[in-house]
Amino acid sequence: MASNKVPRRCHWVNDDPLYLAYHDDEWGVPLWDERGLFELILLEGAQAGLSWYTVLKKRENYRRAFDNFDPEKIARYDARKRKALMSDAGIIRNRLKIEAASVNARAVLAIRDEGESFADYLWKHVGGGPKQNRWRRPEDVPVSSPTSDCMSRELKRRGFKFVGSTICYAFMQASGMVNDHLVGCCRHAEVRRLARKFSRI
Repeated sequence: MASNKVPRRCHWVNDDPLYLAYHDDEWGVPLWDERGLFELILLEGAQAGLSWYTVLKKRENYRRAFDNFDPEKIARYDARKRKALMSDAGIIRNRLKIEAASVNARAVLAIRDEGESFADYLWKHVGGGPKQNRWRRPEDVPVSSPTSDCMSRELKRRGFKFVGSTICYAFMQASGMVNDHLVGCCRHAEVRRLARKFSRI
């Protein structure tokens, strides 16, 4: 007989199927895909001052508007393209955030030109593998860390925009660099198991 018991999830997720799928399938799963990581960097920056749920609902619009987060294409955006983006109701129409996308894309290409993948560059900040946390209460989960402080400084030094420490920590959580699912969450143990496959350095 099938159980109707609702799985325990992290405190921040609501009952929207889109949000549930994000929590259950993506958040905290180690991500090594370079374009996927670039997407998260831009979307976390777009979130600044807003909620992640707001950005998540616009994610497909962002993928359409920003050429599926191809850094080579975004790096070439000109004034006409930026003006078109400012008129796109499907995304967050913030001039500084839109301009930052091109700036950040060029910074990604600069890292690549130096012979290092963007994925390797980011993951070396956590030693090449996910950190496993064991938070029990929502108030235990930090909004930044010494590692996110360091990542923020390094990204800013390379010219990235909208990469403060809080944004970097949210990015680390989303991309699986840290497992911040609460211990009682149905995803904590599974993400921990998945993380064993992803140590690179």
